[in-house]
Amino acid sequence: MIIISATLDFASEADRDRAVELTTPIQAATRDEEPGCQAYCFAPDPVVKNRIQVYELWDDGPTLAAHFKHANYEAMKVALQKVGITGTENQMYLIDAHEPVYSANGEPRETFFDGRA
Repeated sequence: MIIISATLDFASEADRDRAVELTTPIQAATRDEEPGCQAYCFAPDPVVKNRIQVYELWDDGPTLAAHFKHANYEAMKVALQKVGITGTENQMYLIDAHEPVYSANGEPRETFFDGRA
């Protein structure tokens, strides 16, 4: 799996809110239409008022590469250009293991991935 984590900064909270409004239908379309998309969320940061936090989860490299050629990706670029991003940071992570955060009794785990992390 591939996780994408990013931030998008705007000149104001109003611009950020407009960006969320414009991109919400595109987020839904990406989730609904694109194979391999497990999560696709552009949401307001509750602390940094002019920022959107981005979280994406893709099955693998080919599905992410297909996304970059999909009409939804192009629509997202057009929508965000209407509001204007003043700064961004983005990273992708290749995930080879995952497990629940909490144990069977609901407590936060104390060891992770059989002690590998």
